[in-house]
Amino acid sequence: MMMKAANKGYLKPYFTYFALFAGLFAFSCEQNPQPRRPNVVVIYADDMGYGDLHIQNPESKIPTPYLDQLAAEGVRFTDAHSSSGICSPSRYALLTGTYHWRRQHGIVNSFGKPFFHDTDVTLAHILSENGYSTACIGKWHLGWDWAFKNPPSGQTVQFGREVAVYGPDDLDWTIPVSGGPLDRGFGYYFGDGTINFPPYAWMENDRFLEAPTEVMDIHDIGFDTKEGQWEFRPGPKVKGWNPYEVLPTLTERTVQWIRDQHDEKPFFLYFALPSPHAPIIPNDEFDGKSGAGAYGDFVYQTDWVVGQVLQALKDKGFEENTIVVFTSDNGPERYAFARGENYGHYSMGPFRGLKRDVWEGGHRVPLLVKWPGHVKAGLVSDRLVSQIDLMSTLCHLLGVSLPEGVAPDSQPIFSPLGSEEGVPERAHLIHNTMESRWAVRKGDWLYINDSTGQHSAMPESFAQLRGYENFQTPGLLFNLAQDPGQRKNLFSEHPQLVASLDSLISAEKAKGYLVQRE
Repeated sequence: MMMKAANKGYLKPYFTYFALFAGLFAFSCEQNPQPRRPNVVVIYADDMGYGDLHIQNPESKIPTPYLDQLAAEGVRFTDAHSSSGICSPSRYALLTGTYHWRRQHGIVNSFGKPFFHDTDVTLAHILSENGYSTACIGKWHLGWDWAFKNPPSGQTVQFGREVAVYGPDDLDWTIPVSGGPLDRGFGYYFGDGTINFPPYAWMENDRFLEAPTEVMDIHDIGFDTKEGQWEFRPGPKVKGWNPYEVLPTLTERTVQWIRDQHDEKPFFLYFALPSPHAPIIPNDEFDGKSGAGAYGDFVYQTDWVVGQVLQALKDKGFEENTIVVFTSDNGPERYAFARGENYGHYSMGPFRGLKRDVWEGGHRVPLLVKWPGHVKAGLVSDRLVSQIDLMSTLCHLLGVSLPEGVAPDSQPIFSPLGSEEGVPERAHLIHNTMESRWAVRKGDWLYINDSTGQHSAMPESFAQLRGYENFQTPGLLFNLAQDPGQRKNLFSEHPQLVASLDSLISAEKAKGYLVQRE
C-alpha cells in the first residue's frame, strides 16, 4: 500500500471527519460528560528473559516483587513474543504493528539512519492525533538523521578489526536532530539514545543538552562493569560521562514527566529501559539483592524502577485510569549460559535459546497488562500473542480506529471490555531474526526452515546440562505443548504439515512491504 504522508498531518482526513462528528455532540457531551480515555504506559525492558520474571519461573533466583504485583493485578501472557530476537527490529514492530522483516532484519548501528520511513504510522502518531500527550523516555535505537560535517576522522580496533570512529568535530551539535521520536508521533523525548552506542550525551526532544567534546575510549571506560563486557561502541561523549547514572536519571525523568501530567488530557508514555542489557551495571544499593550475580541484581533494580513508575501513577491519582504494559524486546544475552551453570538461574526459563535465536528463548518474552476494572486481576493467558498486536489492541481498547493499511500485521488481544471473549485467536505467527532463518507458529506446532534455530552459539557444557542435541534434518518441527524445550524433532514424521507450514512462511513473505516510501 502506498501512503502519502509526511510526519504530521497524514491522518487529517480521518480526524477532520472525527472533529466534525464530535462537534455535533459537543452540547450533549457537556450535559453528559464522558469519562476521559485511559492513559497508556508501555514499559519496555531490554534483553530481559522469560525466566527472569519470578512469578513465571518458580526456580528463579531473582526477586521481582513489583512485576509480580503487576501480574497479580492484571493479566500475564505465557505465550507472548517479540517480533525479532534483537533490539531495533522489535521496537519498530511494537510501535508500528508491522513485522520488522517487512522493512529490515538488522539493528540500527552507531549513527545509523532511521529504521522508519516517513510514511510509517506509529502508535504515538495515532494517539497524538486523538488528543493524547505522548512521550518517549529512554532507549530509542531506531536511528536519527545525523548532521554530519565530514566523514569519521578517527580509527580504533574493536572485535578484532579496525573501525572508523566519528569524533566530536565530525558532527554539528548545534542544530536539531531530525528523524527521531519527535518525527514519529512523540511530543517529548528524553534519553541517551542507546546506552552502549555513541553519542554518550543527554538529548531532550531533538537537541543535545551538552555537546560532546571527547571520544569514548572503549578500552578504558573509566569504570568497571559488574558482569560481562562494556560492549560500548567508540564515538563522541561529554566530559565525565558516567554510565551508572543512566538508569537512575531516566527513572527520575520518567517519574517527573508523570507528575507533570494532568487529568484534563490523557497521555501515552513509552518508557524504554536500558536494562538489564549489557553493560551490566546495577547501582551499588542493589548489589547482592539476587541470587543470580550482578545480572540478577540489575533485573532486581529494573523491577524497582517499574515500581517507581507505578507509584508515580498512584500518587497522581492515575492508577485506576491507566493501562500499563510491561514486556521486553527479546530474550536474554549470551551471558545467560554461564548464569545458568554458575547460579542455577535460567533467564530463558524452560525454553531453548537466547537473544538472536529463532529458538523460543530468543523471542518468547514477559508480557503483563494491567487495566483496573477492565482486565481481570490475576488472569493467566496461554493465548498466542505478539508485540505487533499491542498497537491494534490498545487502539481497540481506547475506541480509536486505525486507518486502512496501518498496523497491517497487528490484531486485538482483548475486547474493549478487557476480555478475551469474542476476540479471534491468532491463526499463526512468524518468527525471524536474521534473513537466513525463519520459523512459523500455528497452534501447538512450531516449524523452523533450517536444521537449527541458533544464532547465539551454545556452549557444549550448557547443552549437556539441559539435554540438548543437534539435529540433522533440513528443517525442524516441534509440538510446543508437549515439548516446550524443543528437544524432540518431529520433522520426518509429519511431511505434509512441514510442507504446509513452509508454504505459510512463503505466503507471508510474499505480502511484501505494505507501507512504502514514495
